[in-house]
Amino acid sequence: MAHFAKISETNEVLTVLTLNNVDMLNSENVETETVGQQYLEQHNNWPAHLWIQTSYNTYNNTHKNGGTPFIGNYAGIGYTWDEDDQIFWPKKPYASWVKHNASASWKSPIGDAPALTEEQTSQNTADTHKWGYNWNEANTTWDLTDSKA
Repeated sequence: MAHFAKISETNEVLTVLTLNNVDMLNSENVETETVGQQYLEQHNNWPAHLWIQTSYNTYNNTHKNGGTPFIGNYAGIGYTWDEDDQIFWPKKPYASWVKHNASASWKSPIGDAPALTEEQTSQNTADTHKWGYNWNEANTTWDLTDSKA
């Protein structure tokens, strides 16, 4: 099964459809995105260039089965197709966050949240606390919180 995202003229993902692999075969019996796009145009009355193949097994530029990642992320409704970088982007989580193409993900302007200390991890495991970091957009900081407090 192949998956294709139907995108708008502004590159927003409108829906994702599955397509039988046989409907993607060219004259040499090789699966190609172009043949799939033509099939979808013919059967869905939507221009071929606005169908983009996507991989159900790819997220954050990693293939979940260890294979080769395909187009950064599996497309979802509301995602944006970035033709230049060949990535489907989910909605930006915070105004200050920036694209990180290598991982096909959004990152805070100061990087990842700090690691929890050994003591905090121990307390989480013992279920006496629930330590974690939450993004504070107003201060552009990672704030340590105990959601059990």
